[in-house]
Amino acid sequence: MNKIYHELTVTLNDDFVDFIADFITNIYDEGLELGKGKIIVRSESDLTFVKDALVSLADTLGDSIQMEYSLEEKENVDWIKTYQDSIQPIEAGKFYIFPSWYEPKEDLINIKIDPALAFGSGHHATTFSCLEAISTYVNAGQSVIDVGCGSGILGLACKKLSANVELCDTDPLSVESCKENFELNEENYDKLWEGSIDKAEGTYDVVIANIIADVLRFIAKDLKAACKEDGLLILSGILDKKENLVVESFKELTLEQRTLKDEWVTLVYKKEVNG
Repeated sequence: MNKIYHELTVTLNDDFVDFIADFITNIYDEGLELGKGKIIVRSESDLTFVKDALVSLADTLGDSIQMEYSLEEKENVDWIKTYQDSIQPIEAGKFYIFPSWYEPKEDLINIKIDPALAFGSGHHATTFSCLEAISTYVNAGQSVIDVGCGSGILGLACKKLSANVELCDTDPLSVESCKENFELNEENYDKLWEGSIDKAEGTYDVVIANIIADVLRFIAKDLKAACKEDGLLILSGILDKKENLVVESFKELTLEQRTLKDEWVTLVYKKEVNG
């Protein structure tokens, strides 16, 4: 263990702490700590790349999320082990999400995600609700695309149900994380690319997008175009106070299900024939 470690403190609106933590865990392979309006990232290596990635994300989102950053060097402690010890397996719908030092469960569909990706492994309300929706609506042989795939857990869940899965993310580090998690689970995707839904070549039975409301609204046209008639869209990452923005953007579709968990909303829409 090194004598010092690097600490990055990100200060932001508390509404976006979980979303930004989810983003960080897709590009960073150690632990982080969440507080009220604050995220603390620690590493024995320089964390400038994490800060730079957050600055780039903020620019991509048009500065709708304001963040302040502080980088420091501190005396080292064994915080990685403490963080790992705090991660517990969870059950979400048909799925059992567990770190590699736990045993799988025979009566559930097992997905292995190690603790660096805890916020992309079902612990966050949006991911949990998406896994429940996938359990209900995704069937073997269907074509599925996971837009903004992050750790790839939602696409993995669909693949475990024998669906045909494509994934995409605008963040190259998330694309690498997704590849690693498919390998960890000994599964294969059909396609994976850096970019968004506009690069998709076909249409899909199920379109999944666990992204914040502003982005869902921005790419709504492409999401709807990628969905087959009689297909489904599973949309999440929506704070309840921004739900109307998404509802307005998808108002011509039929709402099949609405789930509210910890102030986060997940919406399942059906694209009716001629809808």
